[in-house]
Amino acid sequence: MARDYYGILGVAKNASDQDIKRAYRKLARELHPDVNPSEDAQHKFGEVTTAYEVLSDPQKRKIVDLGGDPMDGGARGGGGGDPFAGFGGLGDIMDAFFGAAGGGGGRGRGPRSRVQPGSDALIRLGLSLEDCATGVDKEIAVDTAIVCDLCRGAGTTEGTGVKTCDTCGGAGEVQSVQRSFLGQVVTARPCPVCRGFGEVIPDPCRQCGGDGRIRARRNVTAKIPPGVGDGMRIRLSGQGEVGPGGGPAGDLYVEIDETPHEVFVRQGHDLHCNFRIPMTTAALGATVPISTLIDGDYELDVEPGTQPTAELVLTGKGMPRLRSSGRVDGRGDLHVHIDVVVPTKLDEAQRELLVELARQRGEEVPTLASNGSKHGGLFSKLRAKNHR
Repeated sequence: MARDYYGILGVAKNASDQDIKRAYRKLARELHPDVNPSEDAQHKFGEVTTAYEVLSDPQKRKIVDLGGDPMDGGARGGGGGDPFAGFGGLGDIMDAFFGAAGGGGGRGRGPRSRVQPGSDALIRLGLSLEDCATGVDKEIAVDTAIVCDLCRGAGTTEGTGVKTCDTCGGAGEVQSVQRSFLGQVVTARPCPVCRGFGEVIPDPCRQCGGDGRIRARRNVTAKIPPGVGDGMRIRLSGQGEVGPGGGPAGDLYVEIDETPHEVFVRQGHDLHCNFRIPMTTAALGATVPISTLIDGDYELDVEPGTQPTAELVLTGKGMPRLRSSGRVDGRGDLHVHIDVVVPTKLDEAQRELLVELARQRGEEVPTLASNGSKHGGLFSKLRAKNHR
């Protein structure tokens, strides 16, 4: 009498391969001797293993569905012998059946497309501070992969085409089958002949060798917005490497390399510069022209009595504030650091004028300056630091 293999696994006759696999896995975990050492469990485990071996084999399952028993006479005696021989434990059995080599009952992923997306590319672009401030359109030469102009990405010689791989039959993978007490364990790997594509090119394009792309130099216009800075990257969509088989191109990233300026120093959105004025201008005050980076000449008001190292801030005369959205939102400031120039050479008339000024101001004999305690000067700060 034929055994009820469906009943042994507890599945219906119309159960799918996945249902049968899940049922076996559940029972194998419950009945394996490493988990349940009883003799009854060992016997049932043998029956469950035999049932799975039968129902996972399409030919044997067909015999069962016709009322027969493919194990009659057989090769496996309903659990006789040691069904676990060659396996160290339950983990080994599960790895053999469900592990990385298992391949899900022999079902592979199928061939992969010969047309693949391209990679991104990166190029550095040197810009002056003026270009960073105002924005600029720059034409740059880029060496990347482009679509082969001879085969237009097909990879084949004109008038020819691809053919199905004879080794894998177009599946893109080759399988090997091993039999064990668990049934058929199928492993799959990419076909070594077609490299997983499922097709081969008998007559490759003589220019690209079947890759569908070649390397070439081309010119690309990069639109640089105002306010960019050193290390920032501008993305040019679709201007990167063309993919294998003439696949869609990746993106081109233009990384800004900002050249130091001889006058202005950039700190974020602000600019700094040193401005030299005569001591007479510092004492008397004046309105003097100063060159800005973006706005040209600007009238700078120097107050009478301006001291060395004074800092004058010109609001909104710095770098544009470039937001992540790509829009400009206002500008930073320009910090003008005053450098009072003391003359090193005087003629006799100039010297007499300064002597007379010193006499009138009572400054003929220099005196030690106050320690600055009332005004928070240098010495008061040093004193405070030493008493911490």
